[in-house]
Amino acid sequence: MPAPGQLRILLGAFGEPGHAFPMLALGRRLVQRGHEVVYETWTRWRAHVEQADMAFSAAPEYPGFGVGDSVLGPYEAIVRATRHTRRTVAELRPDAVVHDILTIAPSLAGELEGIPVATLIPHVYPVGARGLPPYALGARRPRTAIGRGWWAALEHPLETGLRLGRTQLNETRRRVGLPPLERLHGGLSEALTIVGTFPQLEYPRRWPASVAVVGPLMWEPPFAAVEPPPGSDPLVLVAPSTAQDPEHRLLRAALAGLGGEPIRVLATWNRRPLPGPAAVAANTRLVEWLSYSKTMPSCGLVICHAGHGTLVRALASGAPVVTVPHVGDMAENAARADWAGVGVRLPWRMLSPSTLRLAVRRALGEPALTARAQALRDWAAANDGAARAAELVERLADGRLPV
Repeated sequence: MPAPGQLRILLGAFGEPGHAFPMLALGRRLVQRGHEVVYETWTRWRAHVEQADMAFSAAPEYPGFGVGDSVLGPYEAIVRATRHTRRTVAELRPDAVVHDILTIAPSLAGELEGIPVATLIPHVYPVGARGLPPYALGARRPRTAIGRGWWAALEHPLETGLRLGRTQLNETRRRVGLPPLERLHGGLSEALTIVGTFPQLEYPRRWPASVAVVGPLMWEPPFAAVEPPPGSDPLVLVAPSTAQDPEHRLLRAALAGLGGEPIRVLATWNRRPLPGPAAVAANTRLVEWLSYSKTMPSCGLVICHAGHGTLVRALASGAPVVTVPHVGDMAENAARADWAGVGVRLPWRMLSPSTLRLAVRRALGEPALTARAQALRDWAAANDGAARAAELVERLADGRLPV
């Protein structure tokens, strides 16, 4: 049994680093605050979970939503995972369940067992608002009434898609024994939804009472410091996605385009070898892996695909960014960085050694970008996103919400 004042919290995030690591950051902070934490996630993260003094619970793993030779659709996978996770919830009887936005099973299992449920969104808020462009499109917030009207005209067709999603989710809920929902974003908790990003990256809007933007929740595997190239020129880090761009198009463009510039380039291939040999200039060091938390504070610029975790780590270190968004929510993150004035955006279709070189020159030549990135660094130093998220989870667990 938990000690007096100690809570028992179940966390659930089945997925890649961009979703598993922010939940790890939350769990670590909850443990530091004296609580018992069980983290249900993929086996590949078990050692990190246990090193943070959390109990590990193996999540159901359906590679490609397939079991053996059969292929599962996403909602069939949710039904099966909910049955698995409900057994964990029933045995553990936690005071609260926190699930990642893409990990619905713990939410449904918690609801079935009558446990308070919170949602963690480890990126910018994906729910639309009148006059704003659709999430993940990569369009910036409109500046004029005409622009707002244009986006507002898309609300009806976009709502059609949301209604279809609600129908599919409600069928899933029916199959696990839960009633249907009327609201369109049924995968988000109505009690507490935690948004783990900089508020400076969020467009102005009316926020639901249950939603709190707490700041980034950052965690990374431990790794020793890596020496940059020698010299005093600005240090530019090339930090490609660990999951996307398998041909290393961004990394190869950086190696080919930045060798003659008055900068020092530190680039990593993130344990995903390049397809063939690549020339490395005298001002460049190419490494297998490195610690962003140890490296980025010394950087004058970070080049990335605009994955949210890499983006906010750079900004929390005071480094502006050159973003080259590839897939998923990267275009949205790049648009937010552009809007916030902390980076230069280079479209994927325009990426080449010469265009990347020009983007780097522009970013390093605009002191305002660095000033705004350093302002976000100062904000992050004064506002611990994981600590604020942990406090909100405590309030949910002991009935002190709304916040």
